[in-house]
Amino acid sequence: MDKDSLFYLIIGILVVQYLVDTIVDNLNAQRFKHHVPEELEDVFAKEEYLKSQAYKQSNYRFGQLNNGFSLLLTLGFLFLGGFEWLDSIVRSISDAPIPMALLFFGFLVLGSSLFSIPFSYYKTFVIEERYGFNKTSKATFWTDLIKGWLLTAILGGGLLALVIWLLQFMGPNFWWYAWAVFGILMLFVNLFYSKLIVPLFNKQTALDDGSLKQAIENYALKVGFELQNVFVIDGSKRSTKANAYFSGFGKQKRITLFDTLINDLEEEEIVAVLAHEVGHYKRRHIVFNLITSLILTGVTLFVLSLFVNNPQLSLAIGVSRPSFHAALIGFVLLYSPISVLTGLAMNYLSRKFEFQADDYAKETFAASPLISSLKKLSKNNLSNLTPHPAYVFMHYSHPPLVERIRNLKA
Repeated sequence: MDKDSLFYLIIGILVVQYLVDTIVDNLNAQRFKHHVPEELEDVFAKEEYLKSQAYKQSNYRFGQLNNGFSLLLTLGFLFLGGFEWLDSIVRSISDAPIPMALLFFGFLVLGSSLFSIPFSYYKTFVIEERYGFNKTSKATFWTDLIKGWLLTAILGGGLLALVIWLLQFMGPNFWWYAWAVFGILMLFVNLFYSKLIVPLFNKQTALDDGSLKQAIENYALKVGFELQNVFVIDGSKRSTKANAYFSGFGKQKRITLFDTLINDLEEEEIVAVLAHEVGHYKRRHIVFNLITSLILTGVTLFVLSLFVNNPQLSLAIGVSRPSFHAALIGFVLLYSPISVLTGLAMNYLSRKFEFQADDYAKETFAASPLISSLKKLSKNNLSNLTPHPAYVFMHYSHPPLVERIRNLKA
């Protein structure tokens, strides 16, 4: 396929993906005012339900504006020769492959971030603020942004440089070595994310001694779950929304509770949420997701190795001189439909895993406190109680609340 055909194929992919997302978002928005299922009639009072509908509408309109702007920006960059312009700037600074790629993607990431700042700022300080969720200070907002840039530069830049170096010295078989590097990094992140990355943004403290800690330890002992410590994270630093998550495995496993979760739920409900998280570990969802991600990464790198040296891939995005960094952009754009399909499959499995974790919590603790905790969290987060099935299929990694409650009552 020549460069012109690839160029219009990329345009077609971008437009079709945008249209599909827009249609699905619109279908979902049409259900905002649908009748609430009987099982959820006690979640919202009338005034709270109206507030929830308004919140969803605000996010829907904001999402449409954001997505439309992103599409126009990308199409403009492609049609107006933006990649060629950027490539010429980079080549005027260096002609070595690794520095060129680092500069090329550095400018792209920086430019994309700068364009996205007004949207992030509006989302945080207007929409989230209006509905009582935002606790982020302006200092925290800008500090988070800078920290994110630095992490991207260090980790992303380091990986990119290593992949190009492997390509130069290993040729078409570079993907094997790159796969090994990504695998080691993924394992490392899974083990030490909470110890190394989270502290850059949030403060974590061990749960204080007391009845809650005792109840958690009693449950862990009952189900044979070795638990060194339960940590509390200062989620209230940024938002009133609550959450809990499981990370790591082996001796590095830990459960982290948001301080907002502890404030919003009763003791029994918190233990039920923790039982759900333990269920993910006991059902080996953590290991499965790690292995699946590793396989998908290997497949992606293998496909990249087949096309990265094809000059048409670089030329398709409008540059005049083929290079690895230009080919990588073309590959990412052309590979995106496959990424969407794998994402749909992973979301489907994730929803199944959530049911399994709920079942584990029901079997080893109780269903009723988990149900009441899910209702409270949905109420406090102004969640969508009537999502469209197509939207759930496309975007949800967790089943809708009504499905989880019906499963827990079954």
